[in-house]
Parts: sequence; C-alpha cells; structure tokens
Amino acid sequence: MAILKKLILLVAGVLILFTLVGFFLPASYAIERSIVINAPASSVYPYVVDLKAWQQWGVWFKRDPQMEISYAGPDRAIGMRSEWRSDTEGNGEMEITQLEHNRKVVYRLYFPEFDMGSTGTMEMIPVDEGTRVVWIDAGSVGRNPVDRYFVLMMDSLIGPDFELGLENLKTVVENQG
Repeated sequence: MAILKKLILLVAGVLILFTLVGFFLPASYAIERSIVINAPASSVYPYVVDLKAWQQWGVWFKRDPQMEISYAGPDRAIGMRSEWRSDTEGNGEMEITQLEHNRKVVYRLYFPEFDMGSTGTMEMIPVDEGTRVVWIDAGSVGRNPVDRYFVLMMDSLIGPDFELGLENLKTVVENQG
C-alpha cells in the first residue's frame, strides 16, 4: 500500500510539473520554407492564388485522393474559400484574405476538429534565377499549457509537408506548357 501511495504521488507530481512547464513554453509558432523556381512570378502566382490549383501540387491532396473539397467565393480573389473533409488528412477551411498581384497571397486556415487556426503567406520574390517562393504559416495555440507542447513540434510536423509542396509547385510550374 505504501508503494502505491508513493507511485500515485510521483505520477501526480510529474503531471503538475508537466503542466507548470507548459505555461512557460511559447504559445505561438511560425514555420517557414522557401524554394527558387526557375520561372517568373507571373508563372508561379496562378498556382498559388487559385485554391483549386493547389490540388496539382499540395501534399495533402496527393496523400488522400478521396478528399472531399468544395470551393466558394470569387475565384482567385480575396474571399475565395476552400473546405475539405478527409479521413486521413483531417477537415479544414482556407480563405484568401490578402493579395498582392504576382507577389503575395495571404490566407487564413482553420481546423474545426482542433478549434485551431493560423495565417499562411506565400510570397514570390524575384531573384536572378527566377522566383523565390517563401511559404510561412504562423499561429497561436492559446493558453492551454498542454497545447503549448505542440508548438515545440510544429516545425517538424508541418515543415516537411511545406518542403515537399514547394518541390511539387516547382515541378508543376517549371514543366507547364
């Protein structure tokens, strides 16, 4: 009985320590990846501003070809929205919130299952070799100390998908034709 009592106290202590440490972890994150595409920004922009075109290069769509996707709002403009439902990739919503023609697309992401959102930016910067595309996703997990542990893993969770998506985008743009 004394061992059980010590074990319970030890587990309780670890949980309390885990929770306290969580309060001191960062609540916000930013993931950034970039690639140089051997094409002008005017060739890259149509694949980024048109949410329907993301199916040609987005990693998540390739992983679940059965994903149900719907679109609303004006095409290739502020207010264009996509919503998706997927057994393997989850459910979500995306809406274009800001545009700079051939330069930048800003969008809002929301995942209802987790009540979590973020802001994404795809910026196209002219360089000697063509266009540097910088993809950033930034968000906050709020005050929940357990969720803050996810901030520590966000780059390793999302970063590889951004890298592969940018590689796919590069392939699609450079081979258009």
